[in-house]
Amino acid sequence: MNEIVYLDNAATTSLDPVVLEAMLPFLTNYYGNPSSSYSIGRKSKTAIEASRKKVADLLGVKSTSIYFTSGGTESNNTAIATAVKTLGCTHIITSAIEHHAVLHTVEHYCADKNITCSFVKLNEYGEVDYNDLELQLNSQTKAGIKCLVSLMHANNEIGTLLDLKQAGEICNRYGAIFHSDCVQTIGHYPLQLAEYGVHFASASGHKFHGPKGTGILYVSAGTKITPLIHGGGQERKVRAGTENVHGMIGFAKALELAHENYLADQIYINTLNKAMRDGLLQLSPEISFNNNDNALYTVLSVNFPGNMETDLLLAMLDQAGICASGGSACSSGDDHGSHVMHALGKKQSGATIRFSFSKLTRMGDIDIAITTLAGILKYPLSLA
Repeated sequence: MNEIVYLDNAATTSLDPVVLEAMLPFLTNYYGNPSSSYSIGRKSKTAIEASRKKVADLLGVKSTSIYFTSGGTESNNTAIATAVKTLGCTHIITSAIEHHAVLHTVEHYCADKNITCSFVKLNEYGEVDYNDLELQLNSQTKAGIKCLVSLMHANNEIGTLLDLKQAGEICNRYGAIFHSDCVQTIGHYPLQLAEYGVHFASASGHKFHGPKGTGILYVSAGTKITPLIHGGGQERKVRAGTENVHGMIGFAKALELAHENYLADQIYINTLNKAMRDGLLQLSPEISFNNNDNALYTVLSVNFPGNMETDLLLAMLDQAGICASGGSACSSGDDHGSHVMHALGKKQSGATIRFSFSKLTRMGDIDIAITTLAGILKYPLSLA
């Protein structure tokens, strides 16, 4: 079997060995239930609260604003459910290119005849039309309707970035609740959440070399929150269930490493992204990109002209040992294609592939991918 070339880091990243080292004691020696009163239980509880404080400090918020969850999907669901059930929001403004963890949740609540929703306008790159957002909020507010605005910080397929501060300021003017899915950006930017006016923000550890199955929900000070999962009194009675102690510790350690090395990692990953873009353009000037300059640096969405469909190109890359995706890995098996491409009116023939990079991606991986694509698509190879 060929050596794996992993270029799907927006789907998940490998666990950093330093993170695993921090987690291991709580998988072996310190296995006590954090709700227990004896010493190994207290050790687990202390570690959880230390991790919570570390995460809060890194994100520029209070520890009481951080709740550990199973990941971005649960965090998104909890935020939207709270806005509708507890905070009095009866209209939801979102976008057509949100992750399905938001879109399907909005759809679920809008099945109730008392809850309505609308999509904000987007340009060809998926950037939010802030004037339209304001017009919608103004119209709903004048009608006496309280709104939830749920807009992702970076799109998981094409990397388009939201101006969190501008969106937050608009929401604040109209008394709207603002939720942002920050799964692709927390751990990739040194965000200080209190500066943006968000009421809720979601993150997932496995997107920045932490463990799968652990995430956070940030809830701004003074914002009420109600449980999505009912049971015991864990997570200050907001998220029932025995705590994933090692996962929480791993999340905090991964976020700490990401913040410590952010600048160097960003410079390196940007270099990889540019090398991939330049190398593909050397293969054919007809290859195009769905990213503009206002995009997440870890993601490159590529359109390959011709008759080859996305699924076939992905399968041929897989046979060559190259891992990439046609969009969100969460949509694998969806026969309808990318909802993001459909929403943006991208109807060009050929395949659309998302390549995404991390600090562990090698420049040699880029060369291998370009050489392989040249062979599959019969492009002349002229790498510099």
